[in-house]
Amino acid sequence: MVTASRCFAKRSFPGVLKAILLTFGLLIVALPIGAATPWNLDALSKPPQTYPAPEFKAEGMKALFYEGQPYKGKPTRVFAWYGAPETKSGEKLPAMVLIHGGGGTAFHDWVRLWNTRGYAALAMDTCGCVPKGEYGHWERHESGGPPGWGGFDQGGEPLGDQWTYHAVADAILAHSLVRSFPEVDPERTGVTGISWGGYLTCIVAGVDNRFKCAVPVYGCGFLDDNSAWLDTFKGLGDDKTRQWIALWDPSVYLADARMPMLWVTGTNDFAYPMDSLQKSYRMPRGPRQLCLRMRMPHGHGGAGENPEEIRIFADRLFKGGIPLPKIANQGRDGNNVWATYESETPIMKAELTYTKAVGVWKERPWESIPATVDTVAHKVAATIPEGTSVYYLNLFDNRDAVVSSEHEALKD
Repeated sequence: MVTASRCFAKRSFPGVLKAILLTFGLLIVALPIGAATPWNLDALSKPPQTYPAPEFKAEGMKALFYEGQPYKGKPTRVFAWYGAPETKSGEKLPAMVLIHGGGGTAFHDWVRLWNTRGYAALAMDTCGCVPKGEYGHWERHESGGPPGWGGFDQGGEPLGDQWTYHAVADAILAHSLVRSFPEVDPERTGVTGISWGGYLTCIVAGVDNRFKCAVPVYGCGFLDDNSAWLDTFKGLGDDKTRQWIALWDPSVYLADARMPMLWVTGTNDFAYPMDSLQKSYRMPRGPRQLCLRMRMPHGHGGAGENPEEIRIFADRLFKGGIPLPKIANQGRDGNNVWATYESETPIMKAELTYTKAVGVWKERPWESIPATVDTVAHKVAATIPEGTSVYYLNLFDNRDAVVSSEHEALKD
C-alpha cells in the first residue's frame, strides 16, 4: 500500500492522478489542494538497509547495495557506488546524488569527479542492473527492480511496479542513505542527473525538498508536447498517454520544487527541446539559472558530467564560493535586445545566439554574434538579425562559465 504524504501542485491532472491511484487500490490522503503522489515520503526518508558488494571494485570507491522498493511482491536491492574525500576530525562534507541517463548505470568515475571537488557522492543504478557489461547492455541482477526507460510499456502494471516509481524512489533512498553517513552534512546535499537522469532530477526536485539544489542536465518535463517520445505516445493511445503524463511527467511535480536549480542543456538537444525546457524551468518556485550552450553534445562523460557551471553553482551554495553571474532582467525594443546582470566575476564577453529556422528544434541551425558588454551599467546588448525566429543571450565570465537569458520565440 502506498500512502501519499505531501501536497503537490499538479500540472492539470489532479483528478486523473487520483482516479489512477484509486484504480490501483492505493490509499490517498486528503490534502489541501486535493493532490496525491504515489510515493510514501515518510518511509523513503529513512536510511535504507545496505549490503556489501565485494565483487565490484574501483579505487577509492565503496560498492554497495541498498534496499529498494518491492517489485512484483519481492524485495529489491539497488546497486550504488559511494566515495568521499578524506576529512579531518569533526569535518562535514557536502554531498551529491548522481542519477545516470539512458543506457547508463552507476558510474564510479562520476563519483570520483565530485570527490575531487571536495564532495561526498553516491551514484546508483535505476534499472535493476549492476555495472557489468557495456553501455546500454548492463547485467541485471536477481534482486533488481523494473527495467528502464520511461516504463511506457508498463502502464498496465501496478504503480509500484513501474520504472519511474522505482527510479524516483531509488534516488530519494540514495539521498536518505548519504545523509546518514557521519562525514556528510545533511543540510548540504544536491542532486544532478543526465538525460533520463535529468528527467528524474526534475521529479525528485519537486518531491524531496531536503535537497538544497538540483541540476537537471538536458532533462525536463512536458514530454507529450514535442519530445523524442511522440511516436511512443502515439502508439500508447490517448488514454494511456494521459495516464502516463498524469503520473510520471515532471511537469506534474516541478511546481513544488523550491530549491535553487541550474538547468544545463544545448540548443539542439534531440530529446528535450527548448520550448518544453522553458515551460519546465518556469514552474519551480525557487531561484533558477540557465546554462544553454550552442549545440552542446548529449551524453555522459565530459558532455553532461563535467560542465564547470555545475561545480560553481554547487560550490556557491555549499562552500561559499563565488557564484555564477546572474541575469537580473532582460528585454527587447524592436530588434534591439538587452540583459542586465549581477556578477562578482568580470564578464569577458557576451553573445547573441539565434536561429532563423522554424520547425523541429533539434534540426534548427544556430549562429552567434558578439553582443556589447557595458561593465559600468552591467548590461549586454545586441541587435537581432532580420529573419530571426528564436534568440537568447549568453554571458561568459573570466572562468568561461556561461549563463543564459531566457529564449524568446519571435515566430513558430
